[in-house]
Amino acid sequence: MSEKADIALIGLAVMGQNLILNMNDHGFVVCAYNRTTEKVDQFLNNEAKGTKVIGAKSLEDMVAKLKKPRRVMMLVKAGSAVDDFIAKLVPLLEKGDIIIDGGNSEYQDTQRRTKSLAEKGILFVGSGVSGGEEGARYGPSLMPGGNPAAWPYIKNIFQSIAATANNEPCCDWVGEDGAGHFVKMVHNGIEYGDMQLICEAYHLMKSALGMDNEEMSKVFEEWNKGELDSFLIEITKDILKYKDTDGKFLVEKIRDSAGQKGTGKWTAISALDYGIPVTLIGESVFSRCLSSLLDERAQASKVLSGPPTSKYQGDKKEFLEDIRKALYASKIISYAQGFMLMREAAKIHKWNLNYGGIALMWRGGCIIRSVFLGNIKSAFDKNAKLANLLLDPFFTNAIQSSQASWRKVVAASATLGIPTPAFSTALAFYDGYRSARLPANLLQAQRDYFGAHTYELLTAPGKYVHTNWTGKGGNTSASTYDA
Repeated sequence: MSEKADIALIGLAVMGQNLILNMNDHGFVVCAYNRTTEKVDQFLNNEAKGTKVIGAKSLEDMVAKLKKPRRVMMLVKAGSAVDDFIAKLVPLLEKGDIIIDGGNSEYQDTQRRTKSLAEKGILFVGSGVSGGEEGARYGPSLMPGGNPAAWPYIKNIFQSIAATANNEPCCDWVGEDGAGHFVKMVHNGIEYGDMQLICEAYHLMKSALGMDNEEMSKVFEEWNKGELDSFLIEITKDILKYKDTDGKFLVEKIRDSAGQKGTGKWTAISALDYGIPVTLIGESVFSRCLSSLLDERAQASKVLSGPPTSKYQGDKKEFLEDIRKALYASKIISYAQGFMLMREAAKIHKWNLNYGGIALMWRGGCIIRSVFLGNIKSAFDKNAKLANLLLDPFFTNAIQSSQASWRKVVAASATLGIPTPAFSTALAFYDGYRSARLPANLLQAQRDYFGAHTYELLTAPGKYVHTNWTGKGGNTSASTYDA
């Protein structure tokens, strides 16, 4: 029999094929399998021709071709398809064998699978994979979590195929059970935020400053040379100047109705579940929802009026720099909120997350890769217990130097009637977070007035009291709850 495979990969869509070719490039023998087995033959006779990749005609055949402990990675649609494959694999595997889910699964599913498979002696890993098709082929960002006993057996493969930043692999063990998929979910949420912020900057350039696509592309090219240097800024520069076959800019022909696959929404739902104000990602999800009401918006645009002009009247070059600074400050808020959410989830699930390590994992290979992540890694390297990124001197100073421009942009947007929900909510969060006192004292009084929900006095924290505000109500309070 020919050489046994180091790992098997199930699912030969573009991500699966590219990961297999990446593993092959790094000297690993991969066994390829797909539910429709004709795809295996097509792959071996085309993209994988001349490689050491071997194929399997059935799951039994695939398992027989693997070295022990067997490592099986799935890149299939999240949800029931993952459970179906696990159910078919378990009877074919032995104790100590490893199943890896590299899809965008919900972290709760990964928690459940890790626990149930551990009871059968199978080691389960749920790994975030980011970077799209190109990342999968030439170096993705990988975020593995699950059963830690599996890590020594997959570490070499994962770190070999991952992207690198500063000669370090953009892959390390994230944490137990659902930690890897949770971190990938937050990554995708931050991606939603970054994209929305860039779209708002584009909207302001186009509507308020009247810039054409060539001009805007040049601005993004310039921005990509400084602190905003990132993959998403780089591709925006390319998209804006891309012309269709008729010589017109393609981006302006695209329907302004955004799609989504759910991971941004999951981040926003988790933020509500954990009580963490991840407002920018939430606003980015809602912005996509609003964009999809295209027909309603078309009708409303004929009925609802706004300001007399959407054109900025001041110094345009100065305002362009203000937009850049507002984008930078808002981006800092988005990442600060994402790390707040990870910290809270880690506390609840007892995950020992390495936040500097996560920033490094995102530093290369993934969609949100940017120079900025190096600054986040440095912040956590200096203080692993940093409560919030905004409290690190680098980010405190960055916000301070951007703050006047940020406020100017949000105020001008409101005056001109140009929606900037992500810029605006980021600033509102910043002002809320830096406030020693917020008006929630009145809110607590209202809750106690209508529902006897009680409140705490500044002089006696931890002691809940109820007031009979009208003289007509009773003195019995409702049970205290957080809502």
